[in-house]
Formats: sequence, structure tokens, C-alpha cells
Amino acid sequence: MDTAYLSKPSTKPAGGATSLVSVRRVSKQFANGTLAVRDVDLDLGTGEFISLLGPSGCGKSTLLRMIAGLASPSSGTIEWRDGAPDARPDLGFVFQDPTLMPWANALANVMLPLTLKHVPKREAQARAAEMLALVGLKGFENSYPRELSGGMKMRVSIARALVMRPKILLMDEPFAALDEITRHRLNDDLLQLWWKERFTAVFVTHSVFESVYLSQRIVVMAARPGRVMADFSVDAPYPRDDLFRTSADYASLCRLASGRLKEAIGS
Repeated sequence: MDTAYLSKPSTKPAGGATSLVSVRRVSKQFANGTLAVRDVDLDLGTGEFISLLGPSGCGKSTLLRMIAGLASPSSGTIEWRDGAPDARPDLGFVFQDPTLMPWANALANVMLPLTLKHVPKREAQARAAEMLALVGLKGFENSYPRELSGGMKMRVSIARALVMRPKILLMDEPFAALDEITRHRLNDDLLQLWWKERFTAVFVTHSVFESVYLSQRIVVMAARPGRVMADFSVDAPYPRDDLFRTSADYASLCRLASGRLKEAIGS
């Protein structure tokens, strides 16, 4: 396959997209002295799907949390196109665990961000029901987390993150604990949602296969301390499906991405 599928490292948005978030020389050192992230430069473009790929402990989640405003950089800046921190309400976050309220049904869980924003109850219920339908859970509005499978609970979590129609959706290894069949299905559903809503997606993973399948760009990070080692585009068309998963192009892209990851781990 033509290696033009991979561009030179740039840290810039793919396809000339307008930058939504600019990360400049960001480092994070914890109180115990651990330097988790060092001198990261990264631009996140409007409407892009970007994966942060790297081994456990390379600072992917720390970087994601700093972008979300859940942690502060020790040095460097994170700037939003529309101005920080006012832009951050237009942000959704999906954690590794669904973090649902066990005493509330699916509809109430998805309504939570709307309730906190004092959206009228009738409107909040309608918007939450619409989002549950969008993630394939129509008919499960009254189901409680204990009555849902792992994949269904993660769908509720994604619906809750998207109910405010955010400009950017940050996802911290949301499918890591799921079986392969469910993970593939949710990858497909996530791409359909992204294609329909066209939010900027930033997806943390340590799976080469998942990153290639989902992304327009892959940012490879090395550990100790976390830093960007490669930033390249995946020039494969959308929509992507099982035919792409079994194609020679996909296999070649996975080999190339795996090589970049191996270089990062060995650095």
C-alpha cells in the first residue's frame, strides 16, 4: 500500500480544519514529583476524529483531563478558539467506566446535564429520549443500570455526554472493558454519531486496531514522561465498516501505526 496514508508529523488538524483547541508546551507534574506529561504541542481541529494512542502510563488520560479542565497544566497553555474557559461548557466527557447513577433510570441519567443547567423538565425529557434513540436505546428509557449490559451502559454514558450537543467529545478508553464483538459494534455506532453530529472527537486508546478504524488522525505518545512522538493522518474514506476491517489497506495501516507505536515505546 502507498505510504501516503501517513503524513509527516505535524500536530496540526487534518484536511485544513480550523483549530478548536490549541495545546502549547503543556507539562504536568504531580505533587509526588512524577512528570506525567512534558512539552506537548497539539491542535485539535473542528470536526476531526483524533485518537491518542500509547501504552498505559504515557499520559494520555492526563492530557485529556487537562483539555477538559479537570486538571491544570503545571506549565504551558490550552487555548480554545472561542476563549477559555467559556468554551468548556460545549464539551462532553466519556470516562472508562459509565459512572451512571444506580438509583436513576436511563432517561434520568441522560437528563442529568440538562437538569444541572435548569432546562425545563419536559424539554429535558424530550432531548434525553431523542439522544437515547440516537444511540440505539429507544425503549430502554425506564431501565436501570443494573438491568443493562456493559455495552448498553456505555451507550447511556455516551448519550449523556452528547445531550448538550457539545463541540468536542473527549473519550477515555470507553470500550476497553468490553468484549470484542460489543466493542466493534460500539465503534461503528460511535462513527455514525460522529458523522451525523460532526463534533470534534478525541479518543484515548492503547489499541492500534481501534485507533486506525476510528480516526482521521492518530497521535502517538511515549511514556515517562508522556510526550507526542508521532502525529499522522489515516487517509481512509468514511463510512468504515466490516469490509474495511478485513481489507488489505486496513492491515497495512495497522502495521504502519504499530511501527510508530513501537518506536515510541522504545524511545
